[in-house]
Amino acid sequence: MLTHEEIQLRKKLPDVGGIVRSKRHGTLWRVMARSERWAPTWDDPQTSNPGLLPAIYVTYWKIVEGQTPGVGKMLGYFYTAYDNTFESNWEIVEGH
Repeated sequence: MLTHEEIQLRKKLPDVGGIVRSKRHGTLWRVMARSERWAPTWDDPQTSNPGLLPAIYVTYWKIVEGQTPGVGKMLGYFYTAYDNTFESNWEIVEGH
């Protein structure tokens, strides 16, 4: 199982303060927080205990011209080593 640090490096998640663009809507979002968490997953078939995977939780704030940072729409997502949701939905905006 990968550690939180290995997930961060493998997924190439943006740093806090970084800007990402939604591939679906073209909107810009600022990374407000990033933390190490444990994401729930399937139950262990042998023990029936609930499973947990190391994950990185990223909180995004939608950038709206003239609006104070942190006020307005916010989203948060878990990213594990076993999904491609960051790569599928976001692109990092360099030098914004």
